[in-house]
Amino acid sequence: MSSHAASTSIDHHHDPSTSTGIPNKKLLMWTFLASDCMFFAALISTHLIYRLHPPAGGLDPKVVFSPELTSFSTFILLMSSLMMALAVTAIQKGNVKSCRWSLLTTIFFGMIFLGCQVYEFNHFVHEKHMTISNSLLGTTFYTLTGTHGCHVAIGVLWLALMYVRSFKVASDKSWFSQQLLHVVTLLGALLLSLKVTLGLVHAIGTEATFGAALGHFFGAEFVFIALMLIAYGLLAFYFARPRGTVQFSEVNAIDVESMGLYWHFVDIVWIVIFTAVYLLEYL
Repeated sequence: MSSHAASTSIDHHHDPSTSTGIPNKKLLMWTFLASDCMFFAALISTHLIYRLHPPAGGLDPKVVFSPELTSFSTFILLMSSLMMALAVTAIQKGNVKSCRWSLLTTIFFGMIFLGCQVYEFNHFVHEKHMTISNSLLGTTFYTLTGTHGCHVAIGVLWLALMYVRSFKVASDKSWFSQQLLHVVTLLGALLLSLKVTLGLVHAIGTEATFGAALGHFFGAEFVFIALMLIAYGLLAFYFARPRGTVQFSEVNAIDVESMGLYWHFVDIVWIVIFTAVYLLEYL
């Protein structure tokens, strides 16, 4: 793999076969991100306008928001951008194994961010009594951050599909059905991890002592923990085992680059949202 990468010169940034010199996939992604940028700009502007003119008797954002948790999830999302950049660099050098690990880490960080957002939404609804319909703050907040969360979820799904694609073997006639199971197992493991993590956080928050929290956690989440371990065992010892020469190399770098553009855009948008929605309330 590495010798092939060294002997093949591939320009990942300029495509002489197109009139613009930019690969069509990358140009299409830039076009989509430009339109998505205007969409998020409209949502953010709406939130800021209503923030300047809050209705009488509305909820106080300082009472509702929890900047500590959101700061942590923001840091995690920024670290995922670093791992995404490492994945792009690895596949450009033909290092498929390193690319896979970077993609998996990016997926893991993305799921942590989504878990924090789910926990935050649940806390706001049940503890702070802020819903999408009972206040203007809730309407603009859930619409904006929920839309961004959907983008992160789509990105995680795309990353999972790219990770599974890196195992495609040319000689394997049953590749589609097997890798479909691979995708289902990977997404199942991620969702189970999210469920178990939220269960642990809930147990710690409701029980008086840490020991009681662990007892409640294992009692309530035992089945999900077992299923999660089985799923990760299948991923590590069955689906990831070598089956032949894979059809994934530096030639596919443009696909990983396009995915990286999307992921970096999602991270940048969140920095703007974090600043406009959370930090402005404390300045």
